[in-house]
Amino acid sequence: MSVRVRIPTPLRRFTANAEEVGVNAATIGAVVEELERKFPGLKERLCDEQGRVRRFVNIYINGDDIRFLNSLETSVKDGDEVSIVPAIAGG
Repeated sequence: MSVRVRIPTPLRRFTANAEEVGVNAATIGAVVEELERKFPGLKERLCDEQGRVRRFVNIYINGDDIRFLNSLETSVKDGDEVSIVPAIAGG
């Protein structure tokens, strides 16, 4: 199933500056794995050493934060849009 993944500007150097890429996956975790297969080095920017989404990375599926769903086990289906959004801190 084809899922669209929106890539934030700081990570586009891994995707040849593509703003959006398509992947075939059934869960958010599989989306991350497919992104790593296509764009080596991207997963370590998204996930920590234990394989969990990094604290300052937000991943949304159709506008819903995966942290309030099933995290990396959240199912995706054909046509879904996944957005990767780095958290921004400031004062």
